Amino acid sequence: MATIISRLQAVRSRIQSAVLAAGRGQETVQLLAVSKTFPPEAIREAYAGGQTDFGENYVQEALAKMRALADLPLTWHFIGPIQTNKTRAIAENFTWVHSVDREKAAERLAHARPPGSGRLQVCVQVNVSGERSKSGVSPDRAPALARLVAGLPNLRLRGLMAIPEPTPDSVLQRSRFAELRRLRDDLNAEGLALDTLSMGMSGDLEAAIAEGATMVRVGTAIFGERARR
Repeated sequence: MATIISRLQAVRSRIQSAVLAAGRGQETVQLLAVSKTFPPEAIREAYAGGQTDFGENYVQEALAKMRALADLPLTWHFIGPIQTNKTRAIAENFTWVHSVDREKAAERLAHARPPGSGRLQVCVQVNVSGERSKSGVSPDRAPALARLVAGLPNLRLRGLMAIPEPTPDSVLQRSRFAELRRLRDDLNAEGLALDTLSMGMSGDLEAAIAEGATMVRVGTAIFGERARR
């Protein structure tokens, strides 16, 4: 039976193969283990396998894990939809936020970031497949939001994030990731200096890496299938 560590190693091998196929350096892609719904013990096992960055979607669940794992040097990323009443808890406890998709959330995060905590690392979430049920700012509105985030105190705009609609069409799959990359490139041409494309998950990380992903968010392939909430 596969263990978390063995699955983690398998994911790293997939990333390495995809990076080589894309003609990129191994250090250009970071693995973010998505640990939402999994217990602290699972995160400890992944840590034993060398993983230190973990992504969570639910604030209260994440805070409980942070307390249980306070003895480990982990980096926590918030990757879920941002509720207005949770912005303070997010700003106070996470190092990264990948899912900023509106001005109010960005402003509240900036205001709530504690002094001495360093700037909160931020990605703007872009809805590249146009799903009404999916969070994210539309591609045409993303530049204005990115510029606003870049100008806020206590935040550092690192890049863009997307969760495209799953599709078996490999051409469509890659085109959506390519759209996010082009948007990043356009913003960099304005002088924003974004270095992060947070895109690609268990089922499509190869396509994302081929189109320039610098951080892939992988949960199921590491921890197994999630129980329905």
